[in-house]
Amino acid sequence: MANTLVEQAKFTCALGSIQTVLAIPKGIPIVHAGPGCAARQFAFAGNAAGYQGEGYAGGGQISCTNSTQTEVIFGGEKKLRANVDGALKILNGDIYVIQSGCTAGIIGDDIQQVAADYRDEGYPVVAVDTAGFKGNNYLGHELVVNAIIDQYVAGKGKKKIRKGLVNVFSSVPYQDAYWRGDLEEIKRELQGIGLNANILYGPESAGISEWDDIPNAQFNLVIGPWVGVSSAKKLEQKFQTPFLHYPIFPVGLKETGRFLREIGAFAQVESQRVENFIHREERKFKEYFVSFGDLVSDLGPYLPYQLYTVADSNYGIGTSKFLIEELGFTPEKFYAIESPGSRNEAFISELLTQIDSRYEGNISFQYDNRVIQDEIRDELKKTKVRSVILGSSWDKKLATENNDSILIRLSLPITDKVIINKSYFGYRGGLTLMEDIYSSLFDEGMITNTTHADH
Repeated sequence: MANTLVEQAKFTCALGSIQTVLAIPKGIPIVHAGPGCAARQFAFAGNAAGYQGEGYAGGGQISCTNSTQTEVIFGGEKKLRANVDGALKILNGDIYVIQSGCTAGIIGDDIQQVAADYRDEGYPVVAVDTAGFKGNNYLGHELVVNAIIDQYVAGKGKKKIRKGLVNVFSSVPYQDAYWRGDLEEIKRELQGIGLNANILYGPESAGISEWDDIPNAQFNLVIGPWVGVSSAKKLEQKFQTPFLHYPIFPVGLKETGRFLREIGAFAQVESQRVENFIHREERKFKEYFVSFGDLVSDLGPYLPYQLYTVADSNYGIGTSKFLIEELGFTPEKFYAIESPGSRNEAFISELLTQIDSRYEGNISFQYDNRVIQDEIRDELKKTKVRSVILGSSWDKKLATENNDSILIRLSLPITDKVIINKSYFGYRGGLTLMEDIYSSLFDEGMITNTTHADH
């Protein structure tokens, strides 16, 4: 898609990975870029991710060199060192990550040497080139995580493996608007089968001490099709830590059971403990599901059954599989919006067609939401059937104007909802997704205007 104007991109540039640093408790990004770069990243991946707030050192607190023409001509390393000095003096952090933007990337400032000089003085400073022209913030996230592993974690010394300790690599913080709730639920379920999860980000993380503990893990766990795989491979090379790649983000009863059993077998957890936890969770899930059946029997003709997914492959595949496998939805089109690269595109396509053969020929790797909207609008006009769209706030009008379709906000931007610790992960996440879909039937009179409820 080179040389194509993108009207509605659903991600930001590599520098957007400053949000990855901010997701680490007491992680401090130091941006070496032009004026406004850091603010724009926060505006998209912070405010437009369900208004998740500035956090400890985000928003207006992000230290930035605000490079100008002077730095372009004479170099910006001196100004960067001044910023690092100021950050170390004013911002009480546990790790400081220098991130370069396009200006520094073009002129070639040696941010790696700057960081190395501070590490020699005993400061936990890491540097990573996240110039916007390198790629999007999915790539930026990988670059930041791998830089912390190389420049910080690798220096932690000899490892002492602890059975049951697992490092989790999954959500891209903030780009996954539900990352806090997702990681909280991932930790709960792993603890439920007897594992101790290093979550690394958010309220469930102990902060930098968990990064210090990375080499001591029994294994690393990657959840999702591709994000996090490079980090797991790096840790396997550096520390000989094996990893389990579970490519489908589990949502609902069936996939979550598969997920927990595979992890339990890989970690050599006593099978009865795993089964006991699964049994308790499935019993609760089924009780709730049965009570939901009354709504289905009463309002069956008004329920949506066609599905359009416009999301990154991590969340999009997991939620779509749940809706198809457990709720009987018909897959219409899957739009993967993260630009994952040709190898990952082939893998994602294979996963989707294994889930349902009807995805064959209906998978698109498209990151301009305007193009996606036009295609879905044409399809909805043809079918004239109420559908569910897993999309973003941009798609609200598309949904309501076409057969009163239902919008679930799964990808950025999300500007008309506040997200705190919500999640669609696992057993609880499947129930939450059901609540959101079928509660939407009563929004703006979708049902009450067409049934006996008004009479």
